[in-house]
Amino acid sequence: MIFQRWAPLLATATLFLACAAAHKKVEIPVLPPANPLAVSKMVQGVQSAKDRTGKDQAIGLLRDAVTADPGLWEAHYNLGVLLADKGDLKAAERELSQAAKLAPNAEDVVVALSEVRRRAGDADGAIDALQGFVTQNPDAKTAPIALITALREGGQVKQAIEAAQRVLVYHSSDPYALSELALANVELDEIDTAELLIQEALKADDKSAVAERAAGLISLKKGDDAVAFKHFQHASELDPKDTTARLNTGTVLLQAGVYDKAAQEFRAVLDIEPESTDAMLGLAAARRGQGKRDDQSGYLEAEKLLKQILDREPKDLDATFNLAILYSDFLKRPADATPLLQRFLADSPKSHPGRTEAERLLSGASAQSPPK
Repeated sequence: MIFQRWAPLLATATLFLACAAAHKKVEIPVLPPANPLAVSKMVQGVQSAKDRTGKDQAIGLLRDAVTADPGLWEAHYNLGVLLADKGDLKAAERELSQAAKLAPNAEDVVVALSEVRRRAGDADGAIDALQGFVTQNPDAKTAPIALITALREGGQVKQAIEAAQRVLVYHSSDPYALSELALANVELDEIDTAELLIQEALKADDKSAVAERAAGLISLKKGDDAVAFKHFQHASELDPKDTTARLNTGTVLLQAGVYDKAAQEFRAVLDIEPESTDAMLGLAAARRGQGKRDDQSGYLEAEKLLKQILDREPKDLDATFNLAILYSDFLKRPADATPLLQRFLADSPKSHPGRTEAERLLSGASAQSPPK
């Protein structure tokens, strides 16, 4: 059983930078004047969120803001982003959905809502969050590219290709759109077409770490691991602060079963971003892979990492699910796995790919429990 977050991470690497790389200023609907107290609370919350230790206080202030003025969409948006950052995806989705209702033309809102739904395993919901906005704003940049990724991840590959082609009408050499179009062609096993597209993306004046990562993914598909790692390394050189290339490299090594080198990559990310949930999950997966029945140090470090995530983000679905798997299948502690599986099933959407396995494990644990 592989860790759930890692399969989509490789496929969505281009989305992470694309969403952060470009903003299109859009008009926000005219709303009634905001409650001054609510605005004050929101401003205080935003300031508190800038302090790494102030996020809980920020969430409390933003909750006060939306209570004082339920129509203050900016407060709902900021609250949703912070809740998502803590792994409470269900509450984040609720706040971002409300922000989207209040301000349907706010691009940052629909992109954030789509990303939260994607993280929760709701592929259809991720697509729905973006489609209306993109239809009305076809010349926008961030949301249309996020939609391409959402469609591709949701299995609607031909629609993803059509969406990418529409973006290229407005931005003919955009490296993000070209990279996404290339990855969509990979899904169809059109490798030659994907290679032509990614070469165009790599030629763009705007040298893009995203294009390099996509080129690496295409090389992996062809079985050229050495070339892939060169692309990932070049991506890191283009953007030293962006750790996605190292995460991708670690993920590839993880999936290949090269756990020691995968662990090195994830530790390198944590040296740069000590609180990176993705890197902690990856390192936990690598250490779990290094664990043995007669030497459980790998399992125990994986447990420690997953607990650290849950201490900080109690509702993180990936950490919850994977800690349950660790207890159930590796540490042979089904009693510890049961409440985690129950929590995962209570919090995850019906479409989440981990639900079937969680239900199977939970039913097995119930069957083994002695009658009361």
